[in-house]
Amino acid sequence: MYKYQPKKPVRSFRDLEVYQATLACSVIVAKDILPQLEKSKCPFGEGMADTARGVPLTLATAHSLRFGDHATGILLLERAMAGCNKMVVYLEHMKGIYGEKLDISLLDNLMARYEAVRSKIFRLEKAWQKFTPPKK
Repeated sequence: MYKYQPKKPVRSFRDLEVYQATLACSVIVAKDILPQLEKSKCPFGEGMADTARGVPLTLATAHSLRFGDHATGILLLERAMAGCNKMVVYLEHMKGIYGEKLDISLLDNLMARYEAVRSKIFRLEKAWQKFTPPKK
């Protein structure tokens, strides 16, 4: 039997599930993929690292701005979704070029994670849109 357990309240950006998931992905990219790309002298490693770090940074910024500048907070969620899509493109590219030198299952796992978290960010955006921005 499934026991219902409500989610804990979000008190800071660190409580957001999408932040935690994208931060975990960026750590995996930094620890497991970038060193392999450096060995292969891949020119896309720096861009991939910037994008992987950028998604959780953008989510943290969006969380901070969601009440003060509602429209910018929503726009930043859109940018975070774009960052997830960009990471999938980077990973697909790495898989196509360096597939035999990299762990394919790790790349596939990361792509699935980024696709799943992108959907969650979209649902978060829809939830934030339901709130009316505060009057100044």
